[in-house]
Amino acid sequence: MVYDLIIIGGGPAGITAGIYAARKKLKTLLITKEWGGQITKASEVQNWPGIKNISGLDLIKQMTEHLKSYEIEIKENREVIDLDKKDDIFLVRDNDEQYRAKAVIIASGKIPRTLNIPGEEKFKGKGVSICATCDAPLFKDKTVAVIGGGNVGFGVAMDLLKYVKKIYILEFFEEMKGDPLTKEKLTQTKKVEFITNAAVKEIKGDKFVKSLVYEDRKTSEDHEIQVEGVFISVGMMAKAEFATKLVELNKIGEIVIDKDNYTKTAGLFAAGDITDIKYEQIVIAAGEGAKAALAATDYLGKK
Repeated sequence: MVYDLIIIGGGPAGITAGIYAARKKLKTLLITKEWGGQITKASEVQNWPGIKNISGLDLIKQMTEHLKSYEIEIKENREVIDLDKKDDIFLVRDNDEQYRAKAVIIASGKIPRTLNIPGEEKFKGKGVSICATCDAPLFKDKTVAVIGGGNVGFGVAMDLLKYVKKIYILEFFEEMKGDPLTKEKLTQTKKVEFITNAAVKEIKGDKFVKSLVYEDRKTSEDHEIQVEGVFISVGMMAKAEFATKLVELNKIGEIVIDKDNYTKTAGLFAAGDITDIKYEQIVIAAGEGAKAALAATDYLGKK
């Protein structure tokens, strides 16, 4: 079987692309490892038009239900591992089988960046976490560290506030990068201590996390703080290795696209956070997914 379109990814961009493709009556397959991506870790989404406040999980649930109301084939719990093109047909391979399509949209998003320090992998699930929404209740009345002083780190800290006793927020640079209003809210709680110029070196413990070691980048001195949890919030990275034969990547691994979501390969489109488009926002990713589906429809109409 040859599909008109295969969509890779089940986040806001991929879901929206699926809705638009289904409405255009394209024979479409959507392949996703999981639904939602980053958004599922947001306890509150306050900038989705028409909904003043909703959790990321609930928003994705609504979007997914909308998608599934259309005629579209879906493969869940699948990860695409290779993408190629032969004789004008795309070959998409996941961890189970291979599919063929006339056009493809890559909307696989990004994955959390790691610190690559001693103890990070060892204590994963034993005090080290990347999801405050999932794990915050486990740290009731405990002291924790949040690594990363940007908006993601601030959001993690806000999620933790109602559970934990104290939060250290460690930022590599001289100043916190997150929203000033959120920083003010965090400061007012008296639960949060901000540490800048902090290069985190090691996470220590026995069965569970007990402490964290960081270097003061100004003095080159090491400091150890006692914590029972470490939340890593140092940003996201694109993961498009499966498509490198057919796309151009920028220096941080994002897929380069033009204003109409075309990659360098005819019939191959990309949308959302996996691309080099500015501003990683849910509404922008959804809009880019719609654009990519419309561009794919135009491409298929000319074949």
